Amino acid sequence: MNIGKTGGTGERLTAEFLRKNGFSIIKRNYHCRYGEIDIIAENKEYIIFTEVKTRREDSLVSPVEAVDFRKQRRIILTAEDFLTKYETALQPRFDVAEVTVYKKTDGTDGYRLHYIKNAF
Repeated sequence: MNIGKTGGTGERLTAEFLRKNGFSIIKRNYHCRYGEIDIIAENKEYIIFTEVKTRREDSLVSPVEAVDFRKQRRIILTAEDFLTKYETALQPRFDVAEVTVYKKTDGTDGYRLHYIKNAF
């Protein structure tokens, strides 16, 4: 498994999910000195900062477990940095998208998305 390609697939699936649920994607892979946020999106009520974690089905750590306190703190600081540049009256929300890669019966990769609102 090429983790870069798989991670990109997880982010693409998550962005499609958000669009289908009424969100506009503002920015993907926003970087600053504190870290990175995979997807920043908004609707009429929220600006959401989404961390996308993609893991194989047999991984020792679940995708959401990989978003530990240190990672959460970096995401929050990065969101604060973004909000100093992009003023909004929308309510911020921090979500996690768990993307699990599994083998289909034909041997190709399949993907399951579990989206967690207000993850932290």
